[in-house]
Formats: sequence, C-alpha cells, structure tokens
Amino acid sequence: MIKGHKKNTQRKIVEGAIKAVLFLCAFLSVLTTVGIIGVLLFETIEFFKEVPFLDFITGTEWTPLYADKSFGVLPLITGTMLVTVIAMLVAVPLGLMSAIYLSEYATPRFRATVKPILEILAGVPTVVYGYFALLFVTPLLQIFIPSLSGFNALAPGIVMGIMILPMISSLSEDALHAVPSALREGAYALGATKFQTATRVALPAALSGIMSSIVLAVSRAIGETMIVTIAAGQMPRLTLDPTKGVETITAYIVQVSLGDTPSGTLEYNTIFAVGMTLFVFTLLLNTASHWLKTRFREEYQ
Repeated sequence: MIKGHKKNTQRKIVEGAIKAVLFLCAFLSVLTTVGIIGVLLFETIEFFKEVPFLDFITGTEWTPLYADKSFGVLPLITGTMLVTVIAMLVAVPLGLMSAIYLSEYATPRFRATVKPILEILAGVPTVVYGYFALLFVTPLLQIFIPSLSGFNALAPGIVMGIMILPMISSLSEDALHAVPSALREGAYALGATKFQTATRVALPAALSGIMSSIVLAVSRAIGETMIVTIAAGQMPRLTLDPTKGVETITAYIVQVSLGDTPSGTLEYNTIFAVGMTLFVFTLLLNTASHWLKTRFREEYQ
C-alpha cells in the first residue's frame, strides 16, 4: 500500500515537472512574439515622429540612403508583390496538379516514393536558390527575352515558385487524402469519370485545406529574403515590368543591416518601419488563412 502511494506521488511530481516545462515553453513563445512586436512598434513610432505616415504609405519614391531622401514605401511593396505574384503563378498550378495526381491517380507505393522527394525542394538553402536564379535561370531566360536585365523580378519569382511548390503540393495532397472515400464512390456510382471526381468532388471538399496552403505559401513568398536579395537587385522601382530589377522589403532590410548605415539614425530606423509593414502583411495573410479554414471547413461523419 505504501509502495503504491509512493509510486503515485512520484508520478504526480514527474507530471507536474513536465507540465511546468511545457508551460514555460509556451510562455517563452508568447514572450518572444511580444518582444518582437514591442521592438518593431517602438522603433517604428520613432521613425514616424520624423516621417509622416501618409507620405510613407503613399509615396512613390524610396531613397532614404541617398542625398535627396524620399520615404515612399510603395516601390518596395510593389517589388515584393510582383515577385510574389510570379511565384504563385508558378507554384499554385504545379502544386495543385501534383497534389491531385498524388492523391487521386498515383499508386500508394509511387506516392510514398515521390512525395518525400518533392519535399526535398523545401530543404534546399534559399541562398542556393538565389544563385540558381542569378546564374542559371536569368541567362536561360535572356535567350528568349533579350531585354531581360541581369537583375529582374521574373527569374527570382520563378525560382521562388519552385521553392514553395512543396508547401502547396504537400498540404493540398494531405487535404485531398483526408476526403472520405464515400464521396468518391458516390461520384463513381453516378457515372463520373476519375477526372470529374477529382476536380468536382474531391477538390471542392478539400477546399479549406487547399486555400490555407496557398495563403501560407503567399506568406512564405512575401517573407523570402535571400533569393530576391541575390537575383532581384537593389533598385527600388515602382514598376509592374518583371524584366526590370526591383527591390523587395526583405532585400532592403538586408541592404541596410550590412553595417554601412549607423545605428539609431533615421535611415537605420527605416528597416523597422518596413519590417512592421511586412509584419502587418503577414499577420493579415495568416488571419485570412484562419478565416478561410473556418469558413470552408467540411466536417464528415
């Protein structure tokens, strides 16, 4: 009896210790997030004490490191969005087609072999992707587009699409795989072909997971740093022409963080202002992902 009581006491102590460690891990995550937001917010407020917010958000010239300073962030936002759109035009069709094939057509053995190989793309360092875009994709594209600049938005956009392709493919395949077989069997019983079943039954049923994967991929593309820093250039230009060099928000942060700009100056504080802009974009996308997941979620018995 005493032995059993001692074991119960020891188990409660161990469980209490594990619970405390898990709580500390969760608390540390929240504390880190609050710290990041606090630093961004404090430095951004300092920046906007000298630069009007309206000029920052609507200005069409970004030259804070030049003698003639201008703090309009639109060129950085446009460059970021341009590269992201190109990446999504590559990743979404290829990712969805890969997911549909792996889920609806491939044999279990083929799926088990190909899916891990596809996911290796997500493990390649982004600096490798950046030099791949600069030294291989750009010269290749220049054969077909002679006017393409050495630094441009097209090559890094394509390579970034390849990089985020496994995210869309894998998450969408998981969502399609989770659709109950009864829905497919019902479609077959009504005379639907395999393609019709995949696109008109399984795809709509898995829409919640697919949309979430796409939004998460957009967030990943917006926050990508090394590919655009190496291959897109450092010319903040308000343009929608993908053959020209552009500068993204993350590339500008890298440029200023190299150490040439003195800490504490207005020029240095610009990285916090654009960082907060990037944070807001990412937060909105994550909120949209959560809303889409809740709005289009299908529950099956």
